[in-house]
Amino acid sequence: MDIGVPKETKDQEYRVGLSPHSVRSLTVQGHTVFVETEAGNGSGFTDDEYTQAGATLVPEAADAWNHALVVKVKEPLPAEYAYLQKEQMLFTYLHLAADRALTQALLDAGTTAIAYETVELPGQRLPLLAPMSIIAGRLSVQFGARYLERQQGGRGVLLGGVPGVKPGNVVILGGGVVGTEAARIAVGMGAQVQILDVNVDRLSYLETLFGSRVELLYSNVSQIETVVPEADLLVGAVLVLARKAPVLVSRTMVQQMRPGSVIVDVAVDQGGCIETVRPTSHSHPTYVEAGVVHYGVPNMPGAVPWTSTQALNNSTLPYIIQLANYGLEALDRNPALAHGLNVQHHHLIHPAVQEVFPDLVG
Repeated sequence: MDIGVPKETKDQEYRVGLSPHSVRSLTVQGHTVFVETEAGNGSGFTDDEYTQAGATLVPEAADAWNHALVVKVKEPLPAEYAYLQKEQMLFTYLHLAADRALTQALLDAGTTAIAYETVELPGQRLPLLAPMSIIAGRLSVQFGARYLERQQGGRGVLLGGVPGVKPGNVVILGGGVVGTEAARIAVGMGAQVQILDVNVDRLSYLETLFGSRVELLYSNVSQIETVVPEADLLVGAVLVLARKAPVLVSRTMVQQMRPGSVIVDVAVDQGGCIETVRPTSHSHPTYVEAGVVHYGVPNMPGAVPWTSTQALNNSTLPYIIQLANYGLEALDRNPALAHGLNVQHHHLIHPAVQEVFPDLVG
């Protein structure tokens, strides 16, 4: 099969859909991989490395898109909609619930769009979302600590504190992969940490990980109203598969936070779980509202592309090989991959996305 790997166009998105090692795994099986020139530079992979792996370099994005299978990292942007084709499989993160325009563009084109984030194993495990969730969770506290610095607009709090001065308070909404990894870093920094979640079994599991180092709270409106005003760093880590994240923190709650506190909403790519958060970019990552610093970059792992690309490829490559070997038949062979199907033949397929856009179902 012919496989295209275009260069990512999202602001400061330096990840790439296939690393040279992944390309090699495909070319030795007889597949032809077309990589846009300099697509891997941001991740530290040179054009020569791709050539040595057996890839064919192409100078233009259109040349990388014009193939049976296109592998990316982030969703197509409006400037890329013209590249979408009917006889084409697109395998990438899509997050359609938060992007009506892209959903419509995929429907209009008839592209077979398979989303990394909805590939699902038994037990509601999301194997292609997990590696980036781990990275985003860890970065949320790393970035949060940075923007708490006074020079970055924060209130000047050191999360770990020092002897004689109490540490900063980190409140994490959601105890899934993102929340767990955020807590790991926050605990490692010496912060006071609270995790809120609606799943009591998950809270019990987190107790086995963190013991008394993290305060584990059942999430409800009253509890959120109590902890949010005391947070130096508030991390949104809520995931509802293929749906918009529920808004858990209202504008009124944000207004009760101390000036210079920081919000990092990892759920922003699914609409965000904090009312005052809107998408930002790596070029302009923060803004201040109600005196609180807001960080809303939807592609956080793009900040560490050397790590992120390899971690993502470790998980996506087996599925890419299946699509390359079997085409659409791979969806019948692998139920987990079939869950990833969002759009096909001008129809919206994934049930959760259908619920978000019922008027597009037909």
